[in-house]
Amino acid sequence: MVMKGLTLRGLEVFEALARTGSVAQAAEITGLSQPSVSQQLRNLEKALGTDLVDHGRRPMRLTQAGRSFLARAESVLAELQMAQSELSVMDLGHLTTLSIGLIDDFDNDLTPRLATLLADSLTRSKFKLITLSSLDLFEALEAQRLHLAISAHSGEVLEGVIEYPLVQDPFILATPKGAGCVEAALRDLPFLRYAREQLISRQIEGHLARQQMEFEERFEIGSHMALMAMVARGLGWAVTTPLGYMRAARFHDGLEVHPAPFGAFSRTISLFTRTDWSDQVPQEVAGMIRRLMQNQIIDPALAQVPWLNDQLKVID
Repeated sequence: MVMKGLTLRGLEVFEALARTGSVAQAAEITGLSQPSVSQQLRNLEKALGTDLVDHGRRPMRLTQAGRSFLARAESVLAELQMAQSELSVMDLGHLTTLSIGLIDDFDNDLTPRLATLLADSLTRSKFKLITLSSLDLFEALEAQRLHLAISAHSGEVLEGVIEYPLVQDPFILATPKGAGCVEAALRDLPFLRYAREQLISRQIEGHLARQQMEFEERFEIGSHMALMAMVARGLGWAVTTPLGYMRAARFHDGLEVHPAPFGAFSRTISLFTRTDWSDQVPQEVAGMIRRLMQNQIIDPALAQVPWLNDQLKVID
């Protein structure tokens, strides 16, 4: 039996306070007033019989009990969010066929879960899910080989296409661990570029050109995982995004990430569909993907890299 005073709203408020250290920011995140946030925290501490935060410090800091409880609270909230995502899957049984293409940024996290959730709902339908580069996805969508495409936006006006923005994914700098300050890494190590034909490369190179920044052209790598492996081995630095960084989890011991030192910029990950297929299905699929992204990618990323809090986010 759950003890009196221990509520889901209380857990959400506590998690927001632990992440921000601020009642005002926690109120903004949870949509409550500041007095309500403080009351929720008091109720939770009373139910548990211990202080979770040091109320005499600003920003607030967790007590030892608070740090221990936070791990449990985050696990509970993650499970509830995942359950919500699964229960919110729409009934797609009326479709005769559904074809979806995704960029490979989600192969480790979102794509497997999305495939199983959709397959469960498509009880009598033909279902196709593939991964391609962003540019290939747009070509397949235009050629009507796909109903839906999840991709970075190219920045171009797409005729006959409806866009449902999903996530703002900022560009960040990845350097080898222990390479020193950012300035030293940029000075002493070469720039490891994505292959020029990739959309992410065009976006990065376009921004550098606008900032009138030039770097020696020595390395051009078509594989994201190979690029991150090279950075982790100390062979150079790269510009990537949090989604790319989280995908390269096996190399994290050798990586450090920093805000982009040549001006903030980001890409938008969106769901695209043709205007002749703009019924309720794309909107519902987009909503499910946003929930999956928040739970499986964004929340773990913000736990590792908290300075991304206002930059990496779901677009409602």
